[in-house]
Amino acid sequence: MAMQKRFGVKHDDVFPKMAFLKGGVDAVADFNAPARPDGSRPQQLDKDTGLPLWQVLVLDADDEAGKKDTAVTIKIAAKHQPVPPENKTPFPWTPVEFVGLTALPYVEYTGSKDKDGHDRTRIVWSFRAEGMVAPGQSAGQSAGGSAASKGAA
Repeated sequence: MAMQKRFGVKHDDVFPKMAFLKGGVDAVADFNAPARPDGSRPQQLDKDTGLPLWQVLVLDADDEAGKKDTAVTIKIAAKHQPVPPENKTPFPWTPVEFVGLTALPYVEYTGSKDKDGHDRTRIVWSFRAEGMVAPGQSAGQSAGGSAASKGAA
C-alpha cells in the first residue's frame, strides 16, 4: 500500500472548537503562470482534478491553537465559486464546517534560529475541502455543500 500525500481528516479533528469564515471566497492566483497583459494572474487549477481553486480564511476557535495556527487557509477545488452558508449569528464571522476535508503535512524551513541556535523548522498543514456547510448540515442541505461547489446538479 502506498501512502497518499493527502489524507482525509474529519472537520472536528481539525477544528474541535468550531471554525469561522472570515471574509469571502477568493480565487487562488497562479503565480507560476505568466501574468496577463493587465498584470493580473490567472486562477490556479487543482493538479488532481483540473478544477479552479478557491480559498477561504478560517478562524480556529480552539484556545489551544498556536498563534500561527489561529487563522487557517482552506482551498476548495470547484467549477464555480463556492457559496458560504448564511451567517445567522450577530457576529461578523460565519460558523462553517468543511466537507471532504483533506490534509497535507510538509516541513517549513524558516532559515531562522531560536535563541539557543536551533532551527525554527516546523510542520505546517495544507488543507483542502470539497465544500462548506453550516455546522450540523450535510453537504446536500446547503448551497455551499460539495455538490453545489463542484457545479453538480
